[in-house]
Amino acid sequence: KQWYQRRVPITAGDGIEPLFDTFFGFLRRKTDFYGGAQKNLAQTLVLNSFKKHMDEFVKDKKSKEESDHYEKPIEKVEPGTLEEITTEGAKAATPLKSTAPPKKQPVEELSKPIDETALEEGEESEKGKLQPNNENGATYANYSFTQTLEELEIKVPLKVDFKVKSRDLKVDIKDKSLSVGLKGQEPIVNGELFNKILTDEAMWHLDENSVVLTLEKFNKVEWWGTVIKGDPEISTKKVQPENSKLGDLDGETRSMVEKMMYDQRQKAAGKPTSDDQKKADTMGKFMEQHPEMDFSNCKWG
Repeated sequence: KQWYQRRVPITAGDGIEPLFDTFFGFLRRKTDFYGGAQKNLAQTLVLNSFKKHMDEFVKDKKSKEESDHYEKPIEKVEPGTLEEITTEGAKAATPLKSTAPPKKQPVEELSKPIDETALEEGEESEKGKLQPNNENGATYANYSFTQTLEELEIKVPLKVDFKVKSRDLKVDIKDKSLSVGLKGQEPIVNGELFNKILTDEAMWHLDENSVVLTLEKFNKVEWWGTVIKGDPEISTKKVQPENSKLGDLDGETRSMVEKMMYDQRQKAAGKPTSDDQKKADTMGKFMEQHPEMDFSNCKWG
């Protein structure tokens, strides 16, 4: 896994000789390397190959040390002072505290329930739900999220007093579940997702000791009430569709979103929605075609 990030430590005393013995034994048994036309060049070829890769190693090392992003290896310490993490399930080592502690993250105000006195007719089911923030999401004690119709951005603060690195984290993203936390500790966010996502498009990164995840929704024409099922939900009837970039949507999806936006404005103004208007137009045509029928006692709606 990612060999370019982690070298296998091998020295002369670590048993490299059997590897060489196997390789040169193969050449002896299966090739004419030692007795062919170039038998006098065999040793020269081996030494030249060694020198070539030694020069490349020195060049790469020098280039990395000159890079601003080069991370110097941790100095060797006495046995027992560091605990190695060998598997995902292993106990986490005590993190080394940085001489420069991370910046304090601003405390975000938690989302509050919607004002039930402002609920409109037919919105009784929204009682007890949260008021969406400016980006159609919410802020909880352990994470916050924003959303468009197509994707979510989730921010998980890591409330620790040391500089966290990617290797300290355990992030597990599946199409219907999510787990985020520090290795060896209980997850900060953990549970079944509100709905399905596309795992191939999922991304995450560290930002000032917070894990920031970008998840693409499987269904791109719906608003999520929350990220993790069981967490308090926002009122999706109070979201602002205008925050979504309509120009980025395909024709069919854009039409659906524009219809949602229109219906929301109509309901807010106490006017009929597009579906209500369609029903009224259909009934009006039917009445015109059947003047012999009495519709005076019919109840519409």
